[in-house]
Amino acid sequence: MSKVKITKYDDGPFVIQGNFELVDGSGNAFQTSDTIAVCRCGNTKTQPFCDGTHKACEFKETSSAR
Repeated sequence: MSKVKITKYDDGPFVIQGNFELVDGSGNAFQTSDTIAVCRCGNTKTQPFCDGTHKACEFKETSSAR
């Protein structure tokens, strides 16, 4: 089984790459490809996916791994 990669972009989304399944709270699967961007700002019109709104709302979050 290959490893899934999740990249947290400063002031932006989580980008998920690999073989994965994204499900909602009821267990229903979203239709996805092998690369998606998941919203972190909460303002996207396409929840849970990023639509670039983080730029307009000036979302700021730059934590890093230690």
